Amino acid sequence: MTTQQVADRLVALCRQGEIQKAMEELYAEEIVSIEPPQAPTKSAKGKKAVFEKGAQFAAMIETRHGGSFSNPVVGGRYFSTAMMLDATFKGQGRMKFDEICVYEVKDGKIVWEQFYF
Repeated sequence: MTTQQVADRLVALCRQGEIQKAMEELYAEEIVSIEPPQAPTKSAKGKKAVFEKGAQFAAMIETRHGGSFSNPVVGGRYFSTAMMLDATFKGQGRMKFDEICVYEVKDGKIVWEQFYF
């Protein structure tokens, strides 16, 4: 798949709430996931560790009120999308996350992602 195809597929699956499926299908085994210092989860390396990080984040959510993903912007082997999540987090109340997600694609798979919020 091209970078555009990977980007379009990721956004389509995320918009359907199929984030786990997107990770299984599109992430390389050696994926690197970088979180900012203030993130509730830590950066991770490797598909298994990134899946565990995602499960840890999902477990923190009490109620999901809404969310959105922008159309991807592609440049070479990189793409980005804006993501918004409106959720009530266990013990923390309702919060709205607005972030930019940046990805790198090699050989049709996402090998690197970094989140900014």
